[in-house]
Amino acid sequence: MVMGVNPSHCTEAEFPLILNESSALLRPVENVTWYDAVEFCNKLSVLEGLVPVYTISKRYPSTGYPITSATVVGSGSANGYRLPTEAEWEYAARGGNRSKGYEFSGSNMIGDVAWYWENSNGSKQPVGTKAPNELGIYDMSGNVWEWVSDRYGTYTATAKTNPTGPVSGSNRVWRGGGINSAASSCRVAYRYTGYFPSFSGFRLALSE
Repeated sequence: MVMGVNPSHCTEAEFPLILNESSALLRPVENVTWYDAVEFCNKLSVLEGLVPVYTISKRYPSTGYPITSATVVGSGSANGYRLPTEAEWEYAARGGNRSKGYEFSGSNMIGDVAWYWENSNGSKQPVGTKAPNELGIYDMSGNVWEWVSDRYGTYTATAKTNPTGPVSGSNRVWRGGGINSAASSCRVAYRYTGYFPSFSGFRLALSE
C-alpha cells in the first residue's frame, strides 16, 4: 500500500492465511535495504499527514527498488516515522521500564518468543504468533533481522544516554536475529553489521 511493491522473497500469496479471531496474521517484510526502510518511513509519514524525518538525495537508482545508495539526512524537528536508534531498539527489546532482565525479548526460553533456525523450518512466520515481551511487543527476537538508524561502531568506554553511533561509515546495524539465526544471535544484547547493499527487515519509531 505504501511502496507499491512487495520486495519479500516469500509473499503471503505463497502461504495459506493464518487467521485469528479478527484478522489475517501477516509475515514481516524482509529483503529491504536500509535506504528502502528510510524511504518507507517518509512515505508513510506523508500518507498520515506527518512531517517526514528524512531528506533523501543522490538516490540510486533514481526510481524503483532496491535503493543501494543515497545521501540521507535526518531532521530532529520532524514528527514523522523513523528507524529507532540502536539504543532505543535494545531498550524496547529488553522490555523498557518493565524489563525482567531476560536474555531474549520477553523470556529466557527462546522458543517461547522467537522463530529461529531450530523451529522456523527456514520460513518467515506470521507476526504475533510467539509471546510478546514485557511491553507487549512481538518478534524482537527472531523472525527477521531489523535495521536500526545507527552506523555500526564499537561501544564507547563511558556511559551514554541514547547514543546515536558513529557520525561516518557505510555500515548500519542489524538487531534481533532471524529465522536462520542461532539462539545466541537472537539475544537482546547481540548486534550485527549489515553490510551494504544488504537486506533485512525493520521496525518503526514515531518522532515526538
